[in-house]
Amino acid sequence: MKSPLIAGPTYAEMRNPLLLPANLREKARAALHADEGDALNLFNINWKNTGSEVEHLLLPPQLTGVEANILVLSGRNFPSGSMKVGPAYATLAEAETLEALRPGDKRVIGPSTGNFGIGTAYVSRLKGYQAVVVMPDNMSVERYERIRKYGGELDLTPGTESDVILTLERTHSEYISQPDKYMVLAQFELLPNYRFHRYVTGDAALQAARGHGNGRIAAFVSAPGSAGTLAAGDQIKSIWRDSQTVVLEPRQCPTLFNGGQGQHRIEGIGDKMVTLIHNVFNSDLLMLIHDEETVRGMEVVQAGAAVLAERLGVEPSVARSLQNKFGPSCICNVIGAIKTARYLGLGRGENVVTIATDSYDRYPSVSQALYARNGGQPDDDQLEMWAKSVFLGASLGEIVDLNCNGQQQRLQQMKEDLWTRFGYSAAYIRKMASQEFWDAEFARIGEIDPLIEQVRGGIE
Repeated sequence: MKSPLIAGPTYAEMRNPLLLPANLREKARAALHADEGDALNLFNINWKNTGSEVEHLLLPPQLTGVEANILVLSGRNFPSGSMKVGPAYATLAEAETLEALRPGDKRVIGPSTGNFGIGTAYVSRLKGYQAVVVMPDNMSVERYERIRKYGGELDLTPGTESDVILTLERTHSEYISQPDKYMVLAQFELLPNYRFHRYVTGDAALQAARGHGNGRIAAFVSAPGSAGTLAAGDQIKSIWRDSQTVVLEPRQCPTLFNGGQGQHRIEGIGDKMVTLIHNVFNSDLLMLIHDEETVRGMEVVQAGAAVLAERLGVEPSVARSLQNKFGPSCICNVIGAIKTARYLGLGRGENVVTIATDSYDRYPSVSQALYARNGGQPDDDQLEMWAKSVFLGASLGEIVDLNCNGQQQRLQQMKEDLWTRFGYSAAYIRKMASQEFWDAEFARIGEIDPLIEQVRGGIE
């Protein structure tokens, strides 16, 4: 039996929550802290904590070792604890708006390695759908626990982050092949993911940078899982055309770099593919990041506040403020941002923006695995060494300029070779080589938002 449609925000309201009625914003903020199961939390899906200011961190130069500002958008206070809930909500909201999907019609499927699956389970619970998350069977236990907490079922495929192609294959064979039974929030291929990040995350990055240095963004840095986050770079380029969009990849799984395959520990990125929604012709640089450095860097920030203060000169209150805010993929992005500032020779007043997708709360088991490999918890000397090698010593090796030697076309061909296997026509994929394709998809927000308002009715 169908349930009533549960109201949620438009793209414009996620970009600027001040467009929501003041009373609704207050009730939504209260619900975020009092009851995460309250559907009012849908109106907390934004980078601004349902207020006016983008939540972000300015990393101390004593940690980064560069003069440029390293700005990190923080996704930890989104409902469910990660900004990945945004594209999950947007994809489901578009299905309700454009395809008349309603609770009780179909089960919702979320292919993921973690955060998107958590977001799928969470949004489905708030909106009254049953969710199934398809993901590898060797991710952090905290991710599985969070999905089950939100009432989601798990369909586990063999392997780790690097085996997400098996998750994609399962999604297509078992779920996309039965559209009468399942609504698949296919983050790697559906364009609401692109729209959310270009419109909402891209604007958040621009607003965060306005308060620092010259107010511009010299580079936007992100490791792709689905590659949705990289769409923020398209929005930044629409304002600052010379801004660089920088793509990060695990050194242990350099698929985009040179077609390499392999296992790695950076949960949420490096999925052995060029995703369908990756606008490869707007990506400028590609860098490899060592997976062990991301875990060591996470531990430095989490357990080494005293070391950062006493041995690196970070203000003690700043060092403490970094705790609980970074997982491995977040540290990967930080390392990439530091490398970018060095590679581009950026100086004082110039800004590099990156993303912290989630926070430490879903990675204690990753710390435990690090201790096992390291022979126990690191002491202060070890943490100091890691801090200096991971952050201050971030190397300038293994960097590709994607604007040269046909590199973007190489990635486009990789995309075509993969996605034609999953039923997409080569002609459709080739349209993605033009910026006009992406701009037209972005412009659809102007059509979709009034329809979201129409199907949800009044809000107050």
